Amino acid sequence: MAHACGTPAAARRKWLARAASALVMASLAPYANALTSTAASPDPDALSPQQSAAFRAWFTRIVDQQMRRGPTPRWTQRDCAGLVRFAVGETLKPHDSKWLRANGMTSLADASSMPPELQLSASQRTIANRWTQLDGSTGAYASAIALIQRNSRFVSKDVNQALPGDLLFFDQGDDQHLMIWLDRYIAYHTGTVTPTDTGLRAVAVSDLMQWKDSRWQPLDGNPNFVGVFRLDFLTP
Repeated sequence: MAHACGTPAAARRKWLARAASALVMASLAPYANALTSTAASPDPDALSPQQSAAFRAWFTRIVDQQMRRGPTPRWTQRDCAGLVRFAVGETLKPHDSKWLRANGMTSLADASSMPPELQLSASQRTIANRWTQLDGSTGAYASAIALIQRNSRFVSKDVNQALPGDLLFFDQGDDQHLMIWLDRYIAYHTGTVTPTDTGLRAVAVSDLMQWKDSRWQPLDGNPNFVGVFRLDFLTP
């Protein structure tokens, strides 16, 4: 596996130390509020359980579409975090006939299995433009570690607790990597694109559990596997 979702070493060490301490306490508080003494206010743009279910259905459908048919030209930042950002952004858009045509989802087979439309407020539709960066600023870009540290919450190191659309986070020293749990399989991007290789990979959960390079096995005993994380705006 070749991956390129690195982040500055100092930021990585600082976060991993904090994460390790929280794991010892059997709890990971939301990282964005780790240094505050007051309780976090509810996010007014957080998706309801019904919205979250529809989000997961569209998000996994969009990722699966990239895996089955190849990356759309509209996805330009092609690495592991870029796949997450792209799929979130497309999930939050209205899925009208124009969007369906642009994403190659107009066949009868696609139409018969289309998820229910995601009903969102105007503000909720801009979530993908407001990722929190490591320095606390917001924007349309977030690295792999920023997606985990500032925009997600820890679920478990047991992948049986993962829901479709959850993120598996690995730390390999100088590089960090995200994989997407699609329930039936795990999807990720290697971070490398060549004329003959899109960089997209689909791996059965059972295969990854027994991966020859044990650093990539999503097991509790693997120190390189940080755990399963869930995007903050989803409920649950």
